[in-house]
Amino acid sequence: MPPFGLTLPGEIRFGRGTAAEAADRIAAMGARVLLVHGADAGRAEWLATALAARGVLAACVACPGEPDLPMLEAALDEARAAAPDAVAALGGGAALDLGKALAALLPSPTPARVHLEVVGEGRPLTADPLPLAALPTTAGTGAEATRNAVIGVPEARRKVSLRDARMLPDLALIDPALMDGAPRGVTLASGLDAVTQVIEPWLSTRANPMTDALCRPAIPRGLAALARLAEGEDARARDDMALVALTGGVALANAGLGAVHGLAGPLGGHAPGAAHGAICAALLPHVLAANAAAPDLAPETAARLETLRAMLRETLGVADWAALADWTRAAGLPGLDALGLDREEAPAVAEAARAASSMRGNPAALGQDTLERILDAAR
Repeated sequence: MPPFGLTLPGEIRFGRGTAAEAADRIAAMGARVLLVHGADAGRAEWLATALAARGVLAACVACPGEPDLPMLEAALDEARAAAPDAVAALGGGAALDLGKALAALLPSPTPARVHLEVVGEGRPLTADPLPLAALPTTAGTGAEATRNAVIGVPEARRKVSLRDARMLPDLALIDPALMDGAPRGVTLASGLDAVTQVIEPWLSTRANPMTDALCRPAIPRGLAALARLAEGEDARARDDMALVALTGGVALANAGLGAVHGLAGPLGGHAPGAAHGAICAALLPHVLAANAAAPDLAPETAARLETLRAMLRETLGVADWAALADWTRAAGLPGLDALGLDREEAPAVAEAARAASSMRGNPAALGQDTLERILDAAR
């Protein structure tokens, strides 16, 4: 058996009611806490009030959308004025990514860009990050358990990662009650991202026995939860989806991803208004089909894909990859055209995807023509 490692947040707390612990746990991290939240400050008011009552709230920073470099640089200026000792991030994957980036870069004397992959120099951090607590309010990216933050770079027309092993949160506090009542479209798009993030590590060339043990049961759990949430609000399905998202974060941090996320990075730059989860939902069936048809696919991976087809039949009632694509559209999730991708830009997206770090884990070598066919099919 080849050697492998497993990296995790400093502590994981999961379950309904755990949000009640948040203020005391975060207050213990530092005398001055920066609170990063999503576009709706009202959803973070409970935590801001609790931190203020404990005398530790230094400032609040909003994340109005998926973070890009200008937003990050402005937030760094704002946060430095508050001189925080720790960071708490409450929100969806975007807010958690911004919080992780701020915690990483606030102690750093170097500009943000030099630490970014692909468009920068990808330098490791020059100082340890500030202590960080992550509290997700959507079940999607698993950012509460990953060691990177995804940042858009508008002039390069792509999303890239700020990555360092020290960026794993010190505390990941996952209370599914914070996700109750999320809009159906957000729930399904985020949920398909979470499911993708347990499928891709399971199929990855970097999979190991620990990530397999996490991902194999999480896939049908996530698919079944998606089916229930497509029909309406369901607290138990919210719990399951939150667990799958956490599992996906742990799995991708340790086994990598694949072509869905390899394409999603440059697609996020070419269609900047598109939500990451919606992009993954549009791509997943067609990437699975391309991998299944690849001539260089390992027999073990082919067997896993057949197992995945059986899971799809048992949970969503779909027989194959094309039927999965039909299911996502019937659920109201858009294709790439509706998400804003210009068809003429598909070759540039495919070319950029081939160099993406996520592609290294894909179980088959997908060339330029195949990637362009995936983009065309996902429209």
